Amino acid sequence: MPFSITKADRRLIAALAVLSLAWPAASRAQDPGAWNPPGLDAAARRLPRLHSLLVSRGGELVFERYFHGASRDRAANIKSASKSVISALVGIAIDRRLIQGVTAPIATYFPELARDPDPRKRAITVEHLLTMRPGLEGTSNRNYGAWVTSGNWVRHALARPMFAAPGEEMEYSTGNTHLLSAIVTKASGTSTWQFANEVLAKPLGFTLAPWPRDPQGIYFGGNDMLMTPRQMLAFGELYLNTGRMAGRQIVPASWVERSCDGRARTRRPGSPGFDARGVFDPLRDRTYGYLWWVYDIRGYKTCFAWGYGGQYVFVVPRLDLVIVTTSTPDVSEERRDHRRLLFELLDRFVVAPLSAGRSVRPAAAGTSD
Repeated sequence: MPFSITKADRRLIAALAVLSLAWPAASRAQDPGAWNPPGLDAAARRLPRLHSLLVSRGGELVFERYFHGASRDRAANIKSASKSVISALVGIAIDRRLIQGVTAPIATYFPELARDPDPRKRAITVEHLLTMRPGLEGTSNRNYGAWVTSGNWVRHALARPMFAAPGEEMEYSTGNTHLLSAIVTKASGTSTWQFANEVLAKPLGFTLAPWPRDPQGIYFGGNDMLMTPRQMLAFGELYLNTGRMAGRQIVPASWVERSCDGRARTRRPGSPGFDARGVFDPLRDRTYGYLWWVYDIRGYKTCFAWGYGGQYVFVVPRLDLVIVTTSTPDVSEERRDHRRLLFELLDRFVVAPLSAGRSVRPAAAGTSD
């Protein structure tokens, strides 16, 4: 039977939220059980698909729980949260002058576009792929099956018809991020997996496991990466610290800033981002940076990596906060209810009590929350 959110569930969450608002801000203790606002555990356990919930504050892990048979060392398929990792790799490659820059035409890396009958394709840039605005018809949703069963994923993605001029409209498509993986592979002279380990994972203290590749051996760009929740947390903390970790600049600070600056928007008409109950629904009003989603939660600008079924890395700079969740990504009618209840839990039991403590970073010049 599909999971549904009952009135009793909502009454419990509302009642527990009142208690959580009185809980003080987190201390910077290293004990993952050092911070546990009233009701957080109980509310989390009511989500049957939730596998993990981790919270770090100021670089210290203050809350870590695993549910329904999950464990700390069990890697999760982070689904489309992989796209945010691809973004980091592109930023590093540009910083190392392996990729010419965000304005570089992708025809530089795919010369076959010179023969395409639609000249608009030769105007597509790296930035258009990063913001999901190349104008190419997507490979996701109804087109996904035909794409991943094709003999050449790159050729198939490039051959999609144009529905708009580059930069005009956003259409979410994993084909775009796979093209970025192919660009990283060509530019670096090694595989995306090897490059990711060399420039990102190893500096963060771990090794990425191999993930699926296309028929030509290019690692899947933007899906199916495998990471443990703590590895996801380390990645989020890297972005919280503007790309710097242990005294080393891993991702350029300017790239982190640009990635979390909303550049594209996809919106359903009449949907301002919250449903009738005031619960955030990320499907209603979405702003996109460089393969990171951007939204305000309780007035705090939040940059998040979003993977199908409940794989998230949230970065809330003003609260010095990183939140990670992993979940069962099964295809079912319950996944939307899971997402809504998960966002409600994080809003009321994590962000609300921490913001009530008012221990926040000052806003950077020229920014607002």
